[in-house]
Amino acid sequence: MTVVYIDEVFALNAVMDYLLLLSSARLAGEELRRGRMILGAVLGGLYAAAFLLPGWGYLGHPLCKLAMGVALPLAAFGGSKRLLRVSLIFFGVSATFGGGVLALQLWMGAPAIPDLKTLLLAAAGCYGLLTLVFHRGLRHTGGELASARLTLGERTCRLTALVDTGNTLTDPVTGRPVMVAEGERLSGLFPSGECPTARELSDPVSALERRGGKDGRWRLLPYRAVGVSHALLLAVRVDGARIGGEDYGPLLVALSPTPVSDGGGYSALIGA
Repeated sequence: MTVVYIDEVFALNAVMDYLLLLSSARLAGEELRRGRMILGAVLGGLYAAAFLLPGWGYLGHPLCKLAMGVALPLAAFGGSKRLLRVSLIFFGVSATFGGGVLALQLWMGAPAIPDLKTLLLAAAGCYGLLTLVFHRGLRHTGGELASARLTLGERTCRLTALVDTGNTLTDPVTGRPVMVAEGERLSGLFPSGECPTARELSDPVSALERRGGKDGRWRLLPYRAVGVSHALLLAVRVDGARIGGEDYGPLLVALSPTPVSDGGGYSALIGA
């Protein structure tokens, strides 16, 4: 007779659901909202534990499983523009992991309901596989999305930023990373009518002449990019920047006159 401890079932399923949601987010280029992903993982753990309770066997019906499969990414990524994409990736990653668990059970001759040892091995194997997938996914997307909060005086601005492993733009004075943001998205940092427009940013020298005398925050930043041997961006030093939970402190932010992403999934980027 196999003894199953409901608390272990909850904990292990929650951990594995979190890994599945995390890998899906990174492969889809979705912002990592860890609180929401923990909520989805807890929901999955509760479902797995409830399935074992007397009288709750109906939760094993395919329609119930499908509903839970939809509920997990909805809880973790609801409201995202990539909800459909990340949900489909979640189903694909989950199916891959399920096949791996079944293969492990057959190889070990484990019972239909895996014991703790099998589940732990499956969790470890899942972690290793997802870590490998993460690296490939990051090479594909160039980085991961993170929420960014900029502060200038008493004003704040929130953006979605790509932490780009291929972005090497740094402040030539301090050597610190420089954020490149769409200029018009920073309007919240300035009084009404004072945020540089896209037309002004296309001529950064003139824009600096109009703003350079104001508290010394403004400067010109040289940069190079694909197809651009040498150019200048108007940049402003903000009082504080918090990106993906990490405090960057005072940071130089370059204002781009054009969008920094093709599909509008993010409006700023910074080097890893």
